[in-house]
Amino acid sequence: MTKKLAIFPFILIVFVTMVSLFMGHNPTSIAANDKINTGDTAWLLTSAALVLIMTPGLAFFYGGMVKKKNVISTMLQSFICMVIVSLIWVIFGFSLAFGNNMLGGFLGNPMTFFLMNGVLDGKPWVAAPTVPLVVFAFFQLKFAIISPALVTGAISERVRFTSYLLFICLFIIFIYCPLAHATWHPDGFLAKLGVLDFAGGTVVHLSAGVAALASAIYLKKRTDQEMKPARITYVLLGAGLLWFGWFGFNGGSAMGANNLAAIALATTAVASGAAAFAWIIFDALRGKKPSAMGTSIGAVVGLVAITPAAGFVSLPHAMVIGIVASFVSNLMVELRTRTGLDDTLDVFPCHGMGGLVGMILTGVFANPGINPVAGKGLFFGETKLFFTHFFASIAIMVCVFIMSMIILKITDLITPLRVNEEEEAVGLDITQLGESL
Repeated sequence: MTKKLAIFPFILIVFVTMVSLFMGHNPTSIAANDKINTGDTAWLLTSAALVLIMTPGLAFFYGGMVKKKNVISTMLQSFICMVIVSLIWVIFGFSLAFGNNMLGGFLGNPMTFFLMNGVLDGKPWVAAPTVPLVVFAFFQLKFAIISPALVTGAISERVRFTSYLLFICLFIIFIYCPLAHATWHPDGFLAKLGVLDFAGGTVVHLSAGVAALASAIYLKKRTDQEMKPARITYVLLGAGLLWFGWFGFNGGSAMGANNLAAIALATTAVASGAAAFAWIIFDALRGKKPSAMGTSIGAVVGLVAITPAAGFVSLPHAMVIGIVASFVSNLMVELRTRTGLDDTLDVFPCHGMGGLVGMILTGVFANPGINPVAGKGLFFGETKLFFTHFFASIAIMVCVFIMSMIILKITDLITPLRVNEEEEAVGLDITQLGESL
């Protein structure tokens, strides 16, 4: 980062430090709460750790797919989200997502939990009444961390690192937090419409997938679009870490060590396995050999698709969701290669379309017998939930695309997003970080 660009973050850090010293809320004692359950708390703490490991997993997953000269920069783009998003979340991000309702259910009040004021000794979150508020807050942080990291797969090998840092900030503030509030806050606009999103089908995957599409369009093609995966073993390792962490991602979203968590864990395992196997079969039908890359991508697509449905559907229906998502994403990857779109690692076909399939099929297979919160899906004879999910998903995609284009343009005006041709040819590890494998 140049001195000119670094001065502004430095001033911000000094300001936040001073505010934290003089205005930070430091409770001298935390009152006991009879409703806090130690088992639920232990599971949410564990789940938070599981979700966090998904971001290094994503770093390996993406890092193994790019050219050798871009491995470190691609991996760091995921890791740095743990740094930047954590700071934003503590200062006002958690408030934007889960603070007092404002703007008609589209945003939380940034002052509700400013600098985590009232979190350590606050009342538990309404949807997680048996765990301390601080546990819920930092469990949700891990979801916010991985969301902008997912976008990087679409713009790998051509984005300036310092510009990407600004993009992370704008994405969290103007896309992720408003969508999280609208979907997961009881007074959120989408929540009141009846939209079901168990663990982030819209909030995480649909938002990241559509932002990735916008980013790929905005940054245009790489000079060299040939795929030369640096380490297939990294891809397998990354997929394994993602799969492992996803049990906390979905299981933890039950907000307790309960039967719903067990159901979410089971549907997650079934959908991902079915999707991975289906991906291999679909490749074989087109004359391709089974591959480690294809198996890994298929598993991740299944995990993406089951995320919104994990706590609302049965195991057979989870299998169907995985297979359908695998087919749709596989087809979209093939179609994408025939277009001029350079979505480097196919983030939109996998995360965007996977999230969309998951949301729509949640509206098909949601079963109140699995979870009383759910309305009946189309499969059980009711149309309301299906059409709510269908139209809400389309509206979200349009809004996220427009907002993504706006923040990409703002970022590009402040600091150019794309490296020049010479830097791209040399590789981002050297030109952006001064490091190499």
